[in-house]
Parts: sequence; structure tokens; C-alpha cells
Amino acid sequence: MMHYTLIVHSYRNCRLTPLPYPQGRTGFPFIDAIMTQLRLEGWIHHLARHAVACFLTRGDLWISWEEGQKVFEELLLDADWALNAGNWQWLSASAFFHQYFRVYSPIAFGKKTDKNGDYIRKYLPVLKKFPVQYIYEPWKAPRSIQERAGCIVGKDYPRPIVEHDTASKKNLQRMKLAYARRSGTSEEPESKGKAQKRKGVSVAELLTKKKKKNSD
Repeated sequence: MMHYTLIVHSYRNCRLTPLPYPQGRTGFPFIDAIMTQLRLEGWIHHLARHAVACFLTRGDLWISWEEGQKVFEELLLDADWALNAGNWQWLSASAFFHQYFRVYSPIAFGKKTDKNGDYIRKYLPVLKKFPVQYIYEPWKAPRSIQERAGCIVGKDYPRPIVEHDTASKKNLQRMKLAYARRSGTSEEPESKGKAQKRKGVSVAELLTKKKKKNSD
């Protein structure tokens, strides 16, 4: 529980209420499309849940997982209190999952399965006329393209609430510090593919230890 408590205390002074995250107005089309679908239909794919949970917590906004849990509890038709709380702790790397350096990009992650941005066009029709190369990052489109698309970023659709690369790097350092405090060392993130696994204890070993203890 030490690890869990430490991470929660790092988050605890942040609040979700003043932010446009639940309304789907973060300025990141993939995140906003997910939150729009959630509000309209009461359901989103489990990978979409991963993306918005990471974005809210350790990925970008550095807000407590408890605030995200409240939103899901309110809006999900399949909400289950225990699963909801557990999954938010997991995806925020507050408990259960400790590879905090694996961050879902609010831009690149959606492109893996939807390069054309059809999902965004469906749930954010204000962006539907943007060319493929700008659908995930409309703020990068030249003014002339925004005008042709009928959507001016900063007026018809919000600018990004944070700069993802800057925010994620800052939060990564925060997570690194939290883990270092827990372990009492300056802990470095494990490189991909080199994660250390705890050695499992077999049933036979447990029975042997129990037999030895009883004989002592």
C-alpha cells in the first residue's frame, strides 16, 4: 500500500472540475471524440478507456485517477465500481501496473487503428473536413486550410489544453521521483523488453516450506 499511497498523494491537490476533459474540449481530437462518444452513448472501447485514463493522469493532465473514476461511474452504462476503481489505479500506474514510462499518446495512439480519422469525423463533425494529415492535430493546419474546413482552431474548436511532449516528459519525471522515494533509490525506468519479472514461488516450494516450519 505504500506505493499506492505515495502516487495518490502526488496527485491529490489536482481537481478535474475546472477542466474541459469530461466535455470533450481538450483540443486533442482523439481524446475529445472518445469523451463525446462516452457522453452520447454511455460506452467506449477498452482501448479508448486506456487512452483517456492515461491522458487525464500520468500522461498529460496530472489529475487524480479518482476524478476520472467519478466521470466513468456517472457515464458508463457498464460501470462496475470495483472494476472501474481498479482499472483507473492500474492505468494511472498508481497500483497493479508499474511500467509508468509507457504512455499513450493522444495523437499517435489513435492513428494506429484509424489513420484516416473516421472516428474523429463521426463524433466531432466540426473537424470532418480537415485533411487526413491534420485531423489528429488541427492546430498545425495553415489558416487557409482551417478556413476551407470551416473550423478555425481557437474559435470553433479549442487549442490543445497542454503541449503533450512537454507535459508527458514532466509527468514522467514526477513518476520517476515517486518510485524512487518508494524504493529509496534513484530508480531509472526499465527499457522496453527488459522489464524484470518477479520469480514466482511454486506450490511445491510453499508446501516444502510449510512442512519444514511445522517440523521445527
